[in-house]
This record gives sequence, structure tokens and C-alpha cells, in this order.
Amino acid sequence: MTPDPRTPDREVAIVAFAQTVHRRRTDELSEVEMLMPVLHDVLRQTGLKTSDIGFTCSGSSDYLAGRAFSFTMALDGVGAWPPISESHVEMDGAWALYEAWVKLLTGQADTALVYAYGKSSPGSVRDVLTRQLDPYYLAPLWPDSVALAALQARALIDAGHTDEPALASVAARSREDATANPHAQLPGRRPQGDYVVAPLRTGDCPPVGDGAAAVVLAVGDTARALCARPAWIRGMDHRIEAHALGLRDLTDSPSTRLAAERAGAFDLPHGPQGMGGAPNVDTAELHAPFSSQEVVLRRALDLDDGVRVNPSGGALAANPMMAAGLIRLGEAAARIHRGASDRALAHATSGPCLQQNLVAVLEGDSRAR
Repeated sequence: MTPDPRTPDREVAIVAFAQTVHRRRTDELSEVEMLMPVLHDVLRQTGLKTSDIGFTCSGSSDYLAGRAFSFTMALDGVGAWPPISESHVEMDGAWALYEAWVKLLTGQADTALVYAYGKSSPGSVRDVLTRQLDPYYLAPLWPDSVALAALQARALIDAGHTDEPALASVAARSREDATANPHAQLPGRRPQGDYVVAPLRTGDCPPVGDGAAAVVLAVGDTARALCARPAWIRGMDHRIEAHALGLRDLTDSPSTRLAAERAGAFDLPHGPQGMGGAPNVDTAELHAPFSSQEVVLRRALDLDDGVRVNPSGGALAANPMMAAGLIRLGEAAARIHRGASDRALAHATSGPCLQQNLVAVLEGDSRAR
């Protein structure tokens, strides 16, 4: 019988998090040069060396780099000699963290290094992202990520779930919160600007930029020795919607809701499971690249005003491709590390219009079993 992942025999925690200062362009840096300071920083926080890491997993995209197996070059920043146990996912780094979490739960390692990076600046990321669409019906039409998000925003407005002023307030709040985030690419309030694709204006869309992030995971007493207040992963799950956009209700995200249920977000902390209602969390880091997508996620998760949403500024303040989801988990963990949160929900997404969604529930020692 498979044990419930929300109550594993081995507790796993995020014990360190580091990220770049996200920038519009990093022409002077290769992926390895952008990544190395982050890896050095996250290991320095724990006092670990590369040889102390039991498992390494990364997330990136060959499409952004423009060459096959580009992730192998990034291993120069990690140091692959002596030989290491390593894996890679062609996904946002949040899914690399999921793989590492499972690896630690199964007892195959006690520590893990997870990192992700992406440089969107060399080309047109809006064109690149059309290649993830259905190759027969949608991709030949070249609908880009902003156009598809605009369809989702229009569906929300037509359904009466939001309006343009409400979307502008989401963008303003996110970037104002980002003024306290030294890594953000777009901190501070700014004009909404002109329409990019109606009803989405410039302010409703994420910045294009380059960046990287890394976390260290550890189990049990090892985590407690490495971090004063570990962010324990109490549950994590990911689900996917139908690939064809015409088969989906773009105003809802049932995959996010299901992933949150399976991760235990709606359970009382270490109490009865399946309680339903709103998540029992004080913080939610939501990977919502467009202001309209925060509306969808809030509705799917039934988040009320008592939950602090995206205190880091979220993806509207910095959205490095392939790393923004991992950053949501790292930001939620960092708030627990410094005592600003006791129980947090972290969310990552991949694909058009919130196609695939991952949810994790993180908890500080103040609520330990």
C-alpha cells in the first residue's frame, strides 16, 4: 500500500533558497555564468559542499537556449566530478523539486539540490511558446501566450468574475509589494499602459527577462541541523488540464483545486483530512503570469482576504521562464524561514492558460507534529 504523501515517514523540508536579481537582458552572461552565483549562495546558506548533496535535479528548456541538451552545459556550474546523482526535467524547476522530493521520500538520498534557469531575452518568447500548442490545429495559427491569456481574461470578464479595473488593481498590488523584493525586475507601481491584446494591457502581462533560482532540500534531523526553521513540505501534487483549449472552461482551474486537495491544502494542520472549504494557510505564492490568472487561481482555491497573496510581487514582478514556479516555492519557504509565515501554499504552472498546475503546502516548526 502506498503511503499518503501528506504524512510521509520521512519529513522533507526546504532549508535554503537563492535567486538572481532578475533582469530584462543578460547578454554578457551565459546560462552557466548566470547560474553559478545562485548555486554558491544556496550552498553557502547551509554550509554544504557539492559533494555533500545526495541528489541534484534541474529544470530548463532547450527551446529557450536554442540547442539540444543545453542543460548539460549548466552542470559545469554544479560540478559533475566526482560523479553525482543527477536528473533533469524539461519543465519549470518546480517539477524538478517534485522529483527531488519523491527521491528523498523514498530514502534514496538525504539532501537534494534543485535549480532552474531561463534566458528569454535572446529571442521572442511569445513565438517560442506557440510551439507547446497542439501541432495540428493550434500551433499552425501561431496564437501566442498573450493572445491566449487575453481569451481567458475576456472569458472571465464576460462571466462577471472580474473587470479591467480589478485586473489593474491586481497588477498594482503585486508590483507595489515587489518594492520590498530586491530581486524583482519590475518593482513599484507603474501605468497600466496600452493594450497588448485586449483586454490585457502592458501592466497585466509579465516582464520578459532572464533569471535563475535554487533550493536545497533535506530530511528530518539533517534539515533541522542545516536551517533554524525549516519549511516542511507537508504535501505536494500536480495535475493537468485537457490539452485542447476548446475542451476547457478557461474561467476555472479544476487541476489547481485537485492538486491543492491532494496536497492537503484544505485539511486542518495535522488534523482531519478532506475538510473542504478554504485552504488553511496564511500565505499563498501563486504563479500567475497574467493578472487575470490570479483571479482564476483565487477562485479555484477559494482564497479570502485573510491570505496574503504574492507578497514577493509574484510573476508580474519577475517571470524568468522555467524558474518562476520554483521561485514561488522558494519565496514561500523563505517566509517560513524568517518567521513571516507559519503555513503557506505555493503554486506553479506550465502551459497555456494554466494548463498544468502544481501545489505544495509548506509549514514551519511552530506547527510541527
